[in-house]
Amino acid sequence: MPLHGWTPVTVPGTPAAWATLSQRFGKLDFATLLAPAIRIAREGFPVSPVISALWQRAEGEFRARADDPAVAPWLDAFAPLGRAPHPGELHRNEAQARTLEALAESRCESFYRGALAQTIDAFSRRTGGYLRAEDLAGYTPEWVEPIAADYRGYQVWEIPPNGQGMVALMALRLMEGFDPSVRDDPELLHHRQIEAMKLAYTDGHHHITDGGHMRTSVAALFSDTYADTRRRLIGASAIDPEPGQPQAGGTVYLATADADGNMVSYIQSNYHGFGSGVVVPDTGISLQNRGHGFSLDADHVNVLAPGKRTFHTIIPGFLSRDGIGLGPFGVMGGFMQPQGHLQVVMNLIDYGLNPQAALDAPRWQWMGERQVSIEPGYPLHLVRDMAARGHQVSLAIDSTSYGRGQIILRHPDTGVYCGGTEPRTDSSIAVL
Repeated sequence: MPLHGWTPVTVPGTPAAWATLSQRFGKLDFATLLAPAIRIAREGFPVSPVISALWQRAEGEFRARADDPAVAPWLDAFAPLGRAPHPGELHRNEAQARTLEALAESRCESFYRGALAQTIDAFSRRTGGYLRAEDLAGYTPEWVEPIAADYRGYQVWEIPPNGQGMVALMALRLMEGFDPSVRDDPELLHHRQIEAMKLAYTDGHHHITDGGHMRTSVAALFSDTYADTRRRLIGASAIDPEPGQPQAGGTVYLATADADGNMVSYIQSNYHGFGSGVVVPDTGISLQNRGHGFSLDADHVNVLAPGKRTFHTIIPGFLSRDGIGLGPFGVMGGFMQPQGHLQVVMNLIDYGLNPQAALDAPRWQWMGERQVSIEPGYPLHLVRDMAARGHQVSLAIDSTSYGRGQIILRHPDTGVYCGGTEPRTDSSIAVL
């Protein structure tokens, strides 16, 4: 599947999710909710350093595709000065402000069954796209039951397939079979964690897709028997993972909480940077490229099909214990997300770190086969141990690919909140 252009564009669900969440849980008028975003789009905001660097990277990608009539409007919308904005420069998008006003007035109906839908349809037809007004009109958000794995007395909650949250939960299931140890034990942290994630990810890519199209059940992937079988593959040396056969039978993450104990784990994404690069002229709408996650192999479980949702990376997480909600957590960053979830959860539960320390800790990232990339900060003897076990270790230069997370935990007795924010990007904790 291509990464850019119209081909990987699927029906966007985010505007409908905003309206649906507001209708079910919201306390404020919908137009009031969008007013700050409208003001920021119209008046501008100062671009932060990390976002500026990522923006410049995206500009290079899309400038190389400027001859594509579907992608060319990206440069007008997001590089109006002929380049991406530098740190501290104000970026304004009047067209996006008008679009947000239309969404506010119509509770997002315009995007699916109104003027915005017709504008998207016309641009798609004109530039060789596949998205049509009837595709937009046929979309409705879906409420799902989250799935959980017990981990050392805690419940770790994730979104069910088609999301990759199951990958994080399967890896935790494998890790629960090993006794916890000190944080810098190379056999536990720097070997077993990586091997567990490799096995879980390999299974995820082989088995997970839209829930209605999966050939293997969630229960089978979560079964004790299957976890024991996979755990036995984790030995003293790195392996090249193969999928098992269980028996049948560009992203923003937000963690919020209020004085009443309501807590929200929320994520939305254009997937890769700015998404597909397709920008609908005079709207500020930058369409996502989630369809890139489909396979074009007719025999693959995640093969492209009409009305089907691809295996995707957006996975908000939540922790609870004994039926009491402890709080939301998330680590955005494409296929780093379940790897970040595993490491953050173990930092919180196994090593007793507070939310900020759990996010500050250096991370590793499995890159495929036996390749493991690590962030600066790991002790040299641990890196040597990983290499001795057969891992092909490389040192990261750019930490932005190691996930960017947020955590809020609520004390079960006092109700006091403790928050942590990501050091790898421009972020902050706000108390309103």
